[in-house]
Amino acid sequence: MSAKHEDLQMETLSGRLKKMVTPRILLAGLGFAAGLQAVPAFAADPSSSVAVVPLEADALPSPWSFEVAPYFWAAGMSGKVASFGAPPVDVDMGFSDILNDLQFSAMIAAEVRNGPFSLTTDFFYLKLGTDETTPRGVLASSVALDSSTMSATALAGYAILERDNMRLDAVLGGRVWSVENTLSYNGGALAGRSFKDSETWIDAMGGLKGRFNVTDRIYLTGTAIAGGGSSNFGWDVMGGVGYEFSQHVSAVAGYRALGVDYKNGAFDFDVTVKGPIAGVSFKF
Repeated sequence: MSAKHEDLQMETLSGRLKKMVTPRILLAGLGFAAGLQAVPAFAADPSSSVAVVPLEADALPSPWSFEVAPYFWAAGMSGKVASFGAPPVDVDMGFSDILNDLQFSAMIAAEVRNGPFSLTTDFFYLKLGTDETTPRGVLASSVALDSSTMSATALAGYAILERDNMRLDAVLGGRVWSVENTLSYNGGALAGRSFKDSETWIDAMGGLKGRFNVTDRIYLTGTAIAGGGSSNFGWDVMGGVGYEFSQHVSAVAGYRALGVDYKNGAFDFDVTVKGPIAGVSFKF
């Protein structure tokens, strides 16, 4: 076979291959491109036959949040107090006076939140003690007075206003008060004798609680509640500024004032407690 004839056969075979292979390559390429375009369409269309794999449960953020905040309240007390059947006496004690007689104190607040719903609690306990000598020492050489005050509050809340940088909750609940005074005599004719006078009561409380984020780390916080029931009237106002060190730890400093007016027979507890407040919040 001549070289010219061989070249002619090769050219003919090459032409046939092009006619057979080129359309197949083109169709395959168009099919691949169509597949790429169909992927986002399937993912976006819930009626598509391609199933969308859901996220693992552990990867979803929990709707629950918990916050615990021990705090310190450098408060003074003023008002009118009556106990042991004695006439009411005016009370005006600064924080330094209370600190001199302080035996024990505990203060803590907490919050549980799920979406717009919340449960806020606040607890403080204060125990004071003083021991005074008597002028003559006939009935007693000294008289000791121990006084303890406990307040526990629980408020259910709902967010009535919520934005990216602020939240305002309406809160409603109750507050329990317990006040106990113990008078003890040492020496003299009344040595070893003591008298106790105590009262416990519950008030319904309601109001507002809010937070405003000034920056990513600095925020303003405040609470204003009032109510009554067993007492004639009770109120509590707090405002402060906070700083978030991390997602889980922040610090708050501000001012708090509360008052309560309770009377039952000879027992009278009409006081206002106010002063600077500071605490650390742990969120998880």
